[in-house]
Amino acid sequence: MNYLTVENISKSYGELILFQDISFSIHKDQKIAFVAKNGTGKTSILNMLSGKDTPDSGNIIYRKGIQVAFLSQDPELNNNLSVEDSIFDTKNPILDIIKGYEKALENPEDEEAYQKAFEQMDSHQAWDFETQYKQILFQLKLENLSQKVSTLSGGQKKRLALAIALLQKPDLLILDEPTNHLDLEMIEWLEDFFAKEQMTLFMVTHDRYFLERVCNEIIELDQGQLYTYKGNYSYYLEKKEARIENEAVELGKTRQLFKKELNWMRKQPKARTTKSKSRIDDFHDIKHKAQQRRNDHEIQLELNMERLGSKILELNKVSKAYKDKTILNRFDYSFQKGERLGIIGKNGTGKSTFLNLITQTQQPDSGKVILGETVKFGYYTQAGIKVKPNQKVIDVIKEFGDYIPLKKGKQISAQQLLERFLFDRKKQYDFVEKLSGGERKRLYLCTVLIQNPNFLILDEPTNDLDIVTLNVLESFLLDFPGCLIVVSHDRYFMDKIVDHLLIFRGEGVIEDFPGNYSDFRTYEDSQEIESNSNDTKKDKKQWKKDSNTNLSYNEQKEYKNVESKLASLEFDKKELEKKFHDESLTPEQIQELSQKLQMIMDDIDDKEMRWFELSSKLEE
Repeated sequence: MNYLTVENISKSYGELILFQDISFSIHKDQKIAFVAKNGTGKTSILNMLSGKDTPDSGNIIYRKGIQVAFLSQDPELNNNLSVEDSIFDTKNPILDIIKGYEKALENPEDEEAYQKAFEQMDSHQAWDFETQYKQILFQLKLENLSQKVSTLSGGQKKRLALAIALLQKPDLLILDEPTNHLDLEMIEWLEDFFAKEQMTLFMVTHDRYFLERVCNEIIELDQGQLYTYKGNYSYYLEKKEARIENEAVELGKTRQLFKKELNWMRKQPKARTTKSKSRIDDFHDIKHKAQQRRNDHEIQLELNMERLGSKILELNKVSKAYKDKTILNRFDYSFQKGERLGIIGKNGTGKSTFLNLITQTQQPDSGKVILGETVKFGYYTQAGIKVKPNQKVIDVIKEFGDYIPLKKGKQISAQQLLERFLFDRKKQYDFVEKLSGGERKRLYLCTVLIQNPNFLILDEPTNDLDIVTLNVLESFLLDFPGCLIVVSHDRYFMDKIVDHLLIFRGEGVIEDFPGNYSDFRTYEDSQEIESNSNDTKKDKKQWKKDSNTNLSYNEQKEYKNVESKLASLEFDKKELEKKFHDESLTPEQIQELSQKLQMIMDDIDDKEMRWFELSSKLEE
């Protein structure tokens, strides 16, 4: 079933042509990733799909009646609402179904309307909506339901917008960098969520493991052309490499033909026949194809950075806390030459604070941070680059230096460095204000590297960078001879770049793990399986110990859960009954409280019935 058709759309800004006459379609159950370099039109296409922008030409056609949800990079939320109110202030069809059911309850004599509303509740699983949205908000670390949107951080707002989009359960979900502002635990939960939910997806993401595990098709916009790959990220890499090799062969043949036709053109007399005019037209097409070249660059730089001394960086019994929150507790660590360290942990466990302590932009509460005399930091922070009005790309780089020294007396200029990070000569003289978000991040990275550091610190360097740029950055870092610290939620990037990890568990607990992220996940999963196995064995032993009962193991677990749930429901019932004492309540508010109370009492009745069933078996 076709959900969306994009027909021959084009977009340009002045002389800059992003793309021309591109077409694709999205069908039910497809999970598509859209891949392209920064600045080539990914965000423009998403804006067109969401209706925020329109193509210069062509059409975007949605199937009539389908439900579509969008997650943008900068979601628009009502700052005056709470987290919970934001969930209920959306065009969510399930909420309409719940309202329809509540309306049917007000007119019980209309049996047909009630039956229809009841069936709608069943078919859309609307009974469990409250449980669902609380579970999703819990997974996305938005447990304070009464918190105002105006007090949320940028990352929290993005996660709230993601929760709203997921809860709409749309036919088609369009996502712009869904893993930004999520920690590793959240990303892995989201992967599992998409694996279970029957949603059609169209997304832009730089997270290559997410691509690998979620998407079943990749559409690439490369040098103005669209290419479709019916598979995940590994399949895409394999087929793209084969395509580029084939294009190189074809380009070689075209250039040979161009030389032949060029000789013919030079020998032609001024008077042309009809036949020769046709061949001349073909010549111009061949010339255009022959002069095409790929704009990919491999970074291979033998840097001549300042040598690191025997003492690099030491942390001696360093402690840091904010009020009741412990970040470091008498932490000791000594960095070695060539160290390639990755740092992972949940949001809020102190990763960025740790980097600030190392670079001495913050001071510890106690302990010492001792820096070697030869250390020159290059610190890429999440804040990004500060743009000055009317400043050109090349001028930004030259503020920090004109050259990087290489070995054997060679050097690389600021222009050459920009070229290797995919800024061509024309782009280097663009105003910085015209750059896309990803291009600004790429420029900021160049400002860090032009200073020729021997100790690189990268705090979430992969956010907003396209996959092509990530491959360029990885090539550079693999050859980087100095020390390296990376904080990132990009698992693919971490696996490729780092040798070992510091795991920030929270409350000052930091573990050193000898391996990359995949090694760590394998280890954690094995520990969890072993732990669960031991817990199950203990539970079963206890059950066997008490096996004078007629309940199965699972029934005994259910019996305990029902008892716990009943206690919780009784508490909710009492709290709700207290609200009826408020004399300022309007008749509508009383009606709403009555309905909530009735639902709780019905739930209590159901749970009590099940409790009696299990109790009777227990006593047999």
